[in-house]
Amino acid sequence: MAGPAGSTPGTPSVLRAMNDRAALDLLVAHGPLTRTRIGELTGLSKPTTSQILGRLESAGLVRTTGSQTGRPGPNAVLYEIRPDAAHVAALSADPNGITATVADITGAERGRHRIEAAAVARDVRHRTAQLVTEAVDGALARAGLGHDDLTATVIGTPGAIDPGTGRLRYAPHLPGWHSRTLRAELAEVLGTPVSIENDVNLAAVAEQYEGAAQDHDDFVLAYVDEGVGAAIVLGGVLLRGATGGAGEIGYMPLPGAPLARGGDAVAARTDAGGGFQSLVAAPAVRQLAGGTDDLSVALARDDVLDEVARRLATGLAAVVAVVDPQLVVLSGQVAKAGGDALRERVEAELTGLALPRPQLRISELSGDPILTGALRTALTEARATVFDTSTA
Repeated sequence: MAGPAGSTPGTPSVLRAMNDRAALDLLVAHGPLTRTRIGELTGLSKPTTSQILGRLESAGLVRTTGSQTGRPGPNAVLYEIRPDAAHVAALSADPNGITATVADITGAERGRHRIEAAAVARDVRHRTAQLVTEAVDGALARAGLGHDDLTATVIGTPGAIDPGTGRLRYAPHLPGWHSRTLRAELAEVLGTPVSIENDVNLAAVAEQYEGAAQDHDDFVLAYVDEGVGAAIVLGGVLLRGATGGAGEIGYMPLPGAPLARGGDAVAARTDAGGGFQSLVAAPAVRQLAGGTDDLSVALARDDVLDEVARRLATGLAAVVAVVDPQLVVLSGQVAKAGGDALRERVEAELTGLALPRPQLRISELSGDPILTGALRTALTEARATVFDTSTA
């Protein structure tokens, strides 16, 4: 197994760094722990555990936080991650604005700010970096922090970065995000490395971390909202595709839907065009219910619920037949408005459409799952850097 960059596997410095990281990961996962408990969980001796904690204290990564009481003998000192060891920014961009949150290295939110800005406005194309900066600056101000305090930034947005060109694809309705140099521009103004990730992929990260997919390594997240997309996780690894477009099931041709011809120009419109999206996205559900704006009211009607379930099952059957997941998680406005009644009907409709029979669950995450996924991704990136003591 390869060790930290610049080190030789098996050398004392690599082993020390691995032990340090193991202790830090335990403190992240469990919260404050005693030296004895860390030793028990890692299998390391008391002297080695003491050396680890001494190094991590000196590096400013851990601190003592009171003592454990209620046991025989002297009270044991508790250790915890220093929250101010690093901070990250997570953002969720949508057609109506940008939401930013700043958190410390433990994942505790310190500040949040939203900028309202219609993505189709003429001036947004030239102001994307400025709007992102305003959103981050607002969150930093609420946290009492500055750009120098950030270690990583992750932005969730519709579409995906094409690894070959560096351009955002599958999101023509966000014109300001298509510059090949956007990530470099954002990294320069924010002062941190910047990752731009597909919003549905980030929602899947949130489901893995604290949602319906915590106990599954093979699952599909179907995000049915104003648009439709999917995240596909196989063997615990997110499937991205050659151009970042894996999971763009909104384009998928289905019986009863016009073909999605015209590329990005058609894909920009969720209420027209063709493919799976034109059958099950929020605008289609509202149309089925006679134009009501309230999806819960629309899906309270049995005829609408039955038809949406039939359409969803038909599209999901194609995905299930190809990737055979253990689980399908239904998320987004339509899924949440339909709830278990929709899930039960989709499950019944899937019978016979595809041989694999995955579990179906409705996402129960509160708040913005895209922002949650962006935060978890940013924390993973930051910890990979900050918790690497081999370069200390």
